Amino acid sequence: MADIKPRISVEYASKAVIISFTDEKILEDKDIIALQESIMSVIEQSEKINLILDFGNVKFLSSAVLGLLIRISKRIYEIEGHLRLCNINPKIYEIFKITRLTKTFDIYKDIESATEELP
Repeated sequence: MADIKPRISVEYASKAVIISFTDEKILEDKDIIALQESIMSVIEQSEKINLILDFGNVKFLSSAVLGLLIRISKRIYEIEGHLRLCNINPKIYEIFKITRLTKTFDIYKDIESATEELP
């Protein structure tokens, strides 16, 4: 049986839902589609959500992941929630800077700082 990917872990903290990516590489379209289904499912469980995406394990991602993040952000905005990203590898952060997504997303050093000041 094929490995079911991508793997994420979901933690329900007091102020936020924290989704951590467990794979080092998020490159395949099928994995990105599965990610979208998994994350959207978590979002839809709440009327208003504070979501933190933890990229601590991610070393490589495709540009399609950036599109996924924009779709997630749009959905969270529609339900008046908050999205924060954290623990982004410096090389991946450079992609966010080049594509100007650092202006679109709230990016934090770690989970603790991403959780601070959440409503």
